[in-house]
Amino acid sequence: MKFKTSQPELNRALTFVSRAVTTRSTMPILKGILLKADSDGTLTMTASDMDLSIEKKISVSVSEPGDIVLPAKLFTDIIRKLPSEDVEVALEEHSSVSIRTSLSEFRIVGMPADEFPDIGTVSENRRIAVNRDVFREMIRKTSFAASIDESKGVIVGVLIEMRDGCITMAALDGFRMAVASEKTDNDQTTDIIISARILNEINKILSEGGEEDEKVELILDEKKAVIFTEDSRIILRMIEGKFLKYRDLLPSDFRTTVHIDKNLLTDSIERASLLAKEGRNNLIRLSFTDDHLHITSKSEAGNVDEDIPVRKEGEDIEIGFNSKYLLDGLKAIREDDIIMQLNTNVSPCIIRPLQEENYTYLILPVRILS
Repeated sequence: MKFKTSQPELNRALTFVSRAVTTRSTMPILKGILLKADSDGTLTMTASDMDLSIEKKISVSVSEPGDIVLPAKLFTDIIRKLPSEDVEVALEEHSSVSIRTSLSEFRIVGMPADEFPDIGTVSENRRIAVNRDVFREMIRKTSFAASIDESKGVIVGVLIEMRDGCITMAALDGFRMAVASEKTDNDQTTDIIISARILNEINKILSEGGEEDEKVELILDEKKAVIFTEDSRIILRMIEGKFLKYRDLLPSDFRTTVHIDKNLLTDSIERASLLAKEGRNNLIRLSFTDDHLHITSKSEAGNVDEDIPVRKEGEDIEIGFNSKYLLDGLKAIREDDIIMQLNTNVSPCIIRPLQEENYTYLILPVRILS
């Protein structure tokens, strides 16, 4: 294998592919990037952690076709540090690879390409098309609410549900839940679950370029999905199992509805959280009385009291929340005007934008002991 290309282009492609490189695996081959140079002048780079696989193609000048797996971090670091000029990469004896520019020469040891896992293909059983920006926004609004505990099964993932021309994403971790919906042109009826970690990586990838109103296509089979972007494909393993019936968790009636300026509330909670004690679930207290909200928190270091105006309908209520979980939900909402809907100080609270009904954030309260 021997090819030549520009440092900036190779660096961009390696940065793109490296998102699928794992640092957790005990298999050295998965810590590498597969390079395959073809006689047609195409360099294909592939990385995989078995759950997420990324393949990227770029045009290069190929002198000798061939393939090799190079250690991802070392190879990427070398290319990143090289000057912005042509780089020649050549496979020599005993899996040794030389990396040359006009002033520098590195030699690193690679691994046989035939040891790299086959990332496979996806049979086109189902196809979903959705606007790129809409898809990214739905990931942003939901993925943070998924569990980070790998022992929790399907709730480390985000449910993507297609029904009646609507796509819905839902994520929960046992303490809060986020649900976002958008209209689409699809007539598919399907449910899939994808790891929140993988979706966050997909979000970063999709943020790089793309035309306005560009569509993202997900091609699905029973266990995998593939997303195509320009000169690349991203294959991801879906989580098997049944997601919780999240709609059953949403209350239908409320004793108290409060209209609030989101920015006032966010700023006040951020200040109150400075004195919320982590050992007590970052507890802050919210007391809704008449047309104002009183926010308090305290710890051994001190206490804070704040009042902000609201418009309340229904009963007065005092309730406690984990400040971090509350802030996560508020920051997911872009609109300035929100409503909070409550029943009792031990039942779920709903937060959503005032003008839009396509996003719902549910948060469980923290019991107030004293």
